[in-house]
Amino acid sequence: MRRAPAILCAAAASALAIGLYSRVAWPWFALGWVGLVPWLAALDRLATLRGALAAGLAMSVLFTLAVFPWFVGAVAGYADAPWTVGLVAVVLMAPLIQPQFIVQAAARQVARRRGAAPWHVALLSACAYVGAEWLLPKLFADTLGHGFLADAHLRQAADLGGAHGLTLLLLLANEALLQAGRAARRGAWRRATATALALLLSATALAGYGAVRLRQFAAAEAVSVTPGVVQAGLGHYDQLATEIGMYAVVRRIVDAHVALSQELLSGARPDFLVWPETVYPTTFGAPKSPDGAAFDAEIAAFVARAGVPLLLGAYAVGEGREYNAAFVLQPGAAPADAPAYRKARLFPFTERVPAWLDTPALRARLPWLGTWVPGAGARTLPLHLADGRVLRIAPLICYDAVDPSLAIAAAREGAELIVTLSNDSWFAAGNGPWLHLVVAAFRSIETRRPQVRATNTGLSAIVSASGEIRQTIGVGVAATLAAPLAPRAHPWTLMLAWGDWLPPTAALAALALAAPLWWRREEISGSPHPVPLPAGEGT
Repeated sequence: MRRAPAILCAAAASALAIGLYSRVAWPWFALGWVGLVPWLAALDRLATLRGALAAGLAMSVLFTLAVFPWFVGAVAGYADAPWTVGLVAVVLMAPLIQPQFIVQAAARQVARRRGAAPWHVALLSACAYVGAEWLLPKLFADTLGHGFLADAHLRQAADLGGAHGLTLLLLLANEALLQAGRAARRGAWRRATATALALLLSATALAGYGAVRLRQFAAAEAVSVTPGVVQAGLGHYDQLATEIGMYAVVRRIVDAHVALSQELLSGARPDFLVWPETVYPTTFGAPKSPDGAAFDAEIAAFVARAGVPLLLGAYAVGEGREYNAAFVLQPGAAPADAPAYRKARLFPFTERVPAWLDTPALRARLPWLGTWVPGAGARTLPLHLADGRVLRIAPLICYDAVDPSLAIAAAREGAELIVTLSNDSWFAAGNGPWLHLVVAAFRSIETRRPQVRATNTGLSAIVSASGEIRQTIGVGVAATLAAPLAPRAHPWTLMLAWGDWLPPTAALAALALAAPLWWRREEISGSPHPVPLPAGEGT
């Protein structure tokens, strides 16, 4: 108990450092390489497994509040509840948002109590962290490696092991710095220098790989298609419907997007247009009323006049169910004939409620609970361009973009371009839209497919195959953008060949590293204290 304040201070320091690192920009990016050192050192001072679990829980809360402070207001606003209710909800959800800290703390404590060598403790700790992110549900599917988007060279290694591979590297870098610091304090300067030099060489090798990859893309760059993105700055459709009625809301949405599209077509002349997720907040191609049929016909007439395909978000109907979907409408085609992709990853509770929990009583208390049904999985859709080319795209809708497997599956099916549609208005007051864009950008690095991103309130963007965010439309802005991209049908990456292989590999590695420690149980299991550190290795 006497150590609790020091442990909490160390966890808070690390959480604050990573909170700044999560800005995904220089100079804050540098904090990721050192920010976890206080936390790791604090874990090594704990004497019991119970203390380690408590520390892990505290770190999950502090980390969540430091990195996702905007989520408090988002929860409160979505549920139409006071800010304090949002804070309590986020604190209670923290173990689901960042469960890996609890697993890491437990693994580290067990390894030290069983007399594992420092390298063994460090590797087990890092692998347990990454493996836990894969095994346990994480609400945002975030990982520390996403911060590497800040560096054009280092982020290229995501095509080898994904963002989780970069996370493992970052964790081991923090472990190396901790060990180098301890060696220096003992006067073991040769060991400290060797450890620091190994870390520097690893980072240099990673940067070298990135430089090679960037030169490859620069040599192959060729303009071949220009998408046009429309962001009308309209959100919170339910609130608007309460104020002015649903018909007036749809009228306003359609008018705004058609007007912005016409303005874009009069200048840049894109090859196709992209409107955001659920931009048309009703069924498309299967109208529920005469007004719905009229709106469908109006959108189809606009596309025919424009002479370019339109990808838009709306509702799809099938098997008596409704889906969140993306439709491709070709000039001259009927809305009923528009091929659709159905969103596969639905956000918990706001879009879908597990069947075992979905009861009339629950919905009476929480009327905002979602009713969507998930789609079957990845699908490529063809865009027939005006010049006769056929472009195969991989639509991803909002939460789909956090799952590498969907983009990888679509790329394997021949997708040349990723198109993400999102509605980020419910968490637009903060860093949420930027972090969502950062995560989505990794799908382009992993598959080496450029990306077009359309949101209703921001951030909309154009992303290259190297993860460069070339253009954006800010939050709350009504605007358009058009930028040339060079889709590549078959660039090779290890992620495409093996899938998202590193997280399960890390989980297996953690088990393999823990296995020999099990046989040491008889050796020190009777001791209530951890194996002591060498002199000077505490904090």
